[in-house]
Amino acid sequence: MQELWTIGRILKWTEQFFKEKGIESPRLDAEVLLSHILGRERIYLYVHFDEPLEPAELARYRDAIKQRVQRVPVAYIIGEKEFMGLTFKVTADTLVPRPDTEILVQAAVERLRARGETPRFADIGTGSGAICLSILHFLPKAQADTVDISPAARAIAEENAAALEVADRVTFHTGDLLAPLAGQCYDAILSNPPYIPDGDIAALAPEVRLKEPRTALAGGKDGLDFYRRLTADAPALLKDGGFLAVEVGIHQAAPVAALAVPAFSRTEILKDYAGIERVVIAWK
Repeated sequence: MQELWTIGRILKWTEQFFKEKGIESPRLDAEVLLSHILGRERIYLYVHFDEPLEPAELARYRDAIKQRVQRVPVAYIIGEKEFMGLTFKVTADTLVPRPDTEILVQAAVERLRARGETPRFADIGTGSGAICLSILHFLPKAQADTVDISPAARAIAEENAAALEVADRVTFHTGDLLAPLAGQCYDAILSNPPYIPDGDIAALAPEVRLKEPRTALAGGKDGLDFYRRLTADAPALLKDGGFLAVEVGIHQAAPVAALAVPAFSRTEILKDYAGIERVVIAWK
């Protein structure tokens, strides 16, 4: 006789298994994976604890469990991640969007809105397109250019633009930082560049260190390589009164603001939900 696995029982078992394997959020991960496989909201699981799983559902869930204990991020297993209330397709070619990056998006939306109804901006190192496409969603007349060095990441961003119905207002470029945008002029240039110091990569969580693209993480010896280039090259592409806004790592806000001082008129620093200085804005 085949063993009966109900929703409640499999969640309890998975939570314990994930705990033993050192997974950081065992219950949440178990629920997100199962709700995805069942095609239901997470609340459904709590109302249907006694519902048995079909053999095919159980097989798919077990495969997802195996991937998770191999430290594949949940977002890669289910193929998507929510950001700014929107759903983005993600793969191993793109960084998983983080809640902290919403600070950059919110700040950009507010400041671009103040620039008029039809602002134009660029998103450098776009990855999944989370930053750029979220802004286009909230500013229905804005126009954007994006750049990513990875053709595979660019393809994912293009898919997300189509899914979010903003593809007609964004142009995608493959290349190195601002190089593909020579001669253009923007109200803002935005970036969440690689900023982990090379020496710190080894200490990152296995999900990040082993599974996410290193080119989206490593920022050189002190983590500031890309900020040096952005603060040097962005002013030539910004309109008067325009701004460069970048996400930064812990303890990097002041050094990055200092890099901007020679070419920008003023800077501001914004904190994230945990009170960590997370975004630097430099005004031309």
